[in-house]
Amino acid sequence: MISIIDYGAGNIRSVQNMLGSIGARATIASTPDEIFAAERLILPGVGHFGHGMAGLEERGLIPGLNARVMDAGVPLLGICLGAQLIARKSEESDNIGLSWVEADIVAFDCSQMATPRQVPHMGWAETWISEGARQSGAIADVFARAVPEDARYYYDHSFHFDCDRPETVVLRARHGYEFAAGVAQGNVMGFQFHPEKSHRFGKALLQAFVDWEPGAGGVQKGAA
Repeated sequence: MISIIDYGAGNIRSVQNMLGSIGARATIASTPDEIFAAERLILPGVGHFGHGMAGLEERGLIPGLNARVMDAGVPLLGICLGAQLIARKSEESDNIGLSWVEADIVAFDCSQMATPRQVPHMGWAETWISEGARQSGAIADVFARAVPEDARYYYDHSFHFDCDRPETVVLRARHGYEFAAGVAQGNVMGFQFHPEKSHRFGKALLQAFVDWEPGAGGVQKGAA
């Protein structure tokens, strides 16, 4: 059973509907008990990093999430804001993130852009498998068939991942400069874009997550 976490950050029904379109049954989880019953978890969301973490805290969901993701090794996918929350912290807020991935969230740096680009980054963008993912064996297999050469996904964000190690980055895109569009570490992955708004490309990636078997154990620090 896939459980989509409801912590007041929206974007839940569209994720549920897209999963339904590929034949994957998904329920909404908004209590600790529902988190503990989940076999797979999706953390969606749009909005502010601080508000997102506050929503998880106010609903008492963080201990259950840590137990299922870090200890039990339940596969988790973060989407957009939900992806950012799996990092340690964000320049958008003083709140500490879930810290499941060795990365921080940083604002787009317009000084690095040879040609100025509008921020937030909104709309469709070509996205590709990173060189590190291609060389990392099992994780490469997850994305090989799900991310074709012409893959494009829908983005709406002003911040992006800054990972400690390049092998954590599995997908890349460009907005003024290249940035990490997808990350994976242990049994956790995150997409900065919205697969639920990305038509056939998004369906293929969600199917890849549904089929993903990351192995026993939870998040391993220092091992992607």
